[in-house]
Order: sequence, then C-alpha cells, then structure tokens
Amino acid sequence: MIQKFLSNLFLLLILNLIIKLLWFFGIDRTIQNMAGATEYGLYFSLTGFSIVFSILLDAGITNFNNRAISRNKNRVHYYLSNIIVLKFLLGIVYAIICFFFALIFNYGERQIWLLSIIVGNQFINSLILYFRSNISGLQLFFTDSLLSVLDKLLMIVFCSFLIFDTFNTGFSIEYFILAQTASYVVTLIIVSLVLWHHTRINAISIDLRYYKKILKHSYPFALLVLLMALYNRIDAVMLERILPQGATQAGIYAQAFRIIDAFSMFGVLFAQLLLPIFSKMLKMKEDISELLSIAFYLIFIPTLSLANYCLFNSSTIMSLMYHENSQISASIFPILMYGFVCISLVYIFGTLLTASGNLRLLNYVAIASVAINVILNLILIPLLGVKGAAITSLITQIFALLLQIYLSKKYIHRATLKDMIIKSSLFGTSHFLLMYAASMYIKQGFALIGLVIAFSIILAITFRMVSPASIKRILSKSNS
Repeated sequence: MIQKFLSNLFLLLILNLIIKLLWFFGIDRTIQNMAGATEYGLYFSLTGFSIVFSILLDAGITNFNNRAISRNKNRVHYYLSNIIVLKFLLGIVYAIICFFFALIFNYGERQIWLLSIIVGNQFINSLILYFRSNISGLQLFFTDSLLSVLDKLLMIVFCSFLIFDTFNTGFSIEYFILAQTASYVVTLIIVSLVLWHHTRINAISIDLRYYKKILKHSYPFALLVLLMALYNRIDAVMLERILPQGATQAGIYAQAFRIIDAFSMFGVLFAQLLLPIFSKMLKMKEDISELLSIAFYLIFIPTLSLANYCLFNSSTIMSLMYHENSQISASIFPILMYGFVCISLVYIFGTLLTASGNLRLLNYVAIASVAINVILNLILIPLLGVKGAAITSLITQIFALLLQIYLSKKYIHRATLKDMIIKSSLFGTSHFLLMYAASMYIKQGFALIGLVIAFSIILAITFRMVSPASIKRILSKSNS
C-alpha cells in the first residue's frame, strides 16, 4: 500500500509541479498584473462566490461514483447513463441558487454577467471531474493523471496568446474568463472521448429512485465540501462586500492567497491517493500509523520550511511578483502561509476521518469553523481590512486542524502521535531559529533558498523524521 501511494504520488507531483506551477507563476500572475487589483479582485471574489455553491453541482456524486466503479467495473454503463442526467439537473439548481444569492448580495449588471460565465465554467469543470472519476474508477490511473493537468496546459497555451495579443490592444478580465471556458470545453471533449473509448452509454435513463439513493449516500460528503468551501473562500467575498473599494481589497488579498491556492494542490493530491488506501487498511484492520506518519512528515517538512522562508522574504517575493500594492499583500502573505501549513495537514487527518466513516464529526468541525470564520471576519475586516481576513483565516485553519487531530487519536498509536508532535515541534522551532539567524547576515532573499533546503534536510534527518533506510525497509516489506 505504501509503495503504491509513493509511486502514484511521485507521478502526480511531477505533472502538477511542471504544469500547474508554470500556470500560476507564468500565466496567472501575469494576468493579475495586467488586469490590476480591482479587476482581478472582482474576478477573484466572484470565483470564490461560485465555488462556495459549486458542491451543488456534484453533491458528493464524484466520490460515490469513484468508489462504486472501483468495486464493480461492470456497473459503469449503468452509473454513467443515469448520473449524466442528474448532473445536468444539479447544474440547473446550482445556477438558480447562485443567481438568487447574487441578487440578495446586490450584485450589479457587470458582476452578474461575469458570474454567469464563471457559473458555466464551474458546470463544465464538474462534468470533467465526474467523467474523470469513471476513468479513475476503471483503474486507469496513468491516463487520469495526464488528464488532471490538461485544462491548465490548455490555459497556458490560450492565455499565452491572449497576453501577447493584448499588450497593445488593452486587457479585460472577460478575456481571461472566456479563455478558461475554451480550455474547459476542449478538456471536456477529450475526456469524453477517452471515456467513450473505454466504455459506452447504451441509453440515457432517468431513475428517480436511483437519484434518491445516490444523494442519500453522498450528501454528507457534499455538506462537508460546502462547509469547507465556505470557511476557505468566504474571506474574499466578505472583503468585496464589506469594505469601501472592496474589489481592490479583494484583489490585494488575492495576490497572497493565489500563491497559497497554487501550493494547496499538493495537499489535494495526497488526499486523493490516501483516501482509498486508508479506507482499505481500516477495513482490513491494518495499522495506519506508519503510513500516516510518512504522509504527515512529507507534507509538514516542506510546507513549514516554505512558510518560514516566506516570513523573512515576503516583501521581496511580492515586489517581484506584482506591480502594485505589493507591500500590503506582503504584510499578509506570511500569515496566510502558516495557515497553508494547517490546510495541508487537514488534508491528511481529514482524509483519515473520511476513510473511517466519521463524516458527521467532520461536518461538526466544519460548521464550527464556518461560524468562527464568519464572526471573526465581521469583527476584524472592518478594523484591519485585508490583514483582518488573513488573521481570521489562520485562526480558523489552526482550529480545524487541532480538532481533527484530536478526533483522529483513536486510529493512531499514542506513541506515534506523541512522536509526531514532539518531532514536528522540534523541527519547527529549530528551523525558525536557523532561518532567523541566517536572515540577519544574508539580506538577499534568493540566497536563502539553498539554506532553507539544507536546514530542512539536516533537521529532518537529525530528528529522524524522514529516514531513507526506513523508507527502503517499508518498500522492501511492501514488495515481499
């Protein structure tokens, strides 16, 4: 199991590292600078608004479908012919809900127009994810890995032409949103053809009893995703609605948050790989402590090291990436980066609780997190602006992580949990102090990158967090 986890993780990380980081740092950052904080902030806020309700497009169906097909591949035709109709029905519900709340939020004519395109994009993307769940359920993991980066690869191509062509003719955020539409449409066509090659839809059918059964099984997943989207994405919406020049403030927040967004994909990849492995190990009553420990350290070491680096070099990073408001976004960037460490670890413990069937507890954690996030945002945003939203986000993420670790205790050996806490505390404190000392003598931010990596490796080996011999032993055991 551990060997399978590491091998698939390596492939996904390489693909996403090349394509998605190139997308963010090469294209998305350029679009932000070309559009300006106000225009991009408007897009960022509306996208966050659409994501909050996007679970209505899926309602947990993708997870249900993946698990069901993995257990019985022969049923893929039946699932596909029934669920495709349900997806379109949910798309109609999603659009109605989005525009209903858009009117309540008093969005203007242009905001409604942009939101309508974004809502369409979300629907197409949900179809892509659903079709990919069939491909993944058929155990075509390599194919699914390639398809997972296709939309971003197309966006890189389309937006490269867009950027080149609009230097002299002016830029509008509408162009960027429509480029997303084109990328999603092409991706949907290709994914559909791949799926059609491996299976066939005999006839489209409507089975209301089957729809009820699916939604009954999947709604806890849907509720959890909805709640997590709320406390992760509502910040930008509240900034845009509460503050004067709210779109500009949301754009400043987006400068820092989009970097977190880009790196968060690695936590998502861990969760995608860990969920079926945890599920099977728990079902077989196998000890998951060793796998959890490896996954924890593989996430914790790089994310905390990155957060410490950003703390001492936020001004340099932001001034190099953005043309305006970089000093303001630099002040909130380290706060969000430490929240990113918590977000990444939540993917580990949240996945464990999901695999163990404790969705009700996870939903309680998410409800409490939403309440804390909204209340603190209402208090801190009027007082501190974007910094208030960043502080709120950090407090919310710490709360969610600690509660999930507490709820995960019974699935981990006490010694393993204690070992993880002690070692991560020693690593974090030592790494911070070394970075602080190095930053006193080395003022060139990029010169510290090598030291960050060196400190991380030395400390990880010193505290025996990642041992090459241990990994080799685990892989040998898996092979045998």
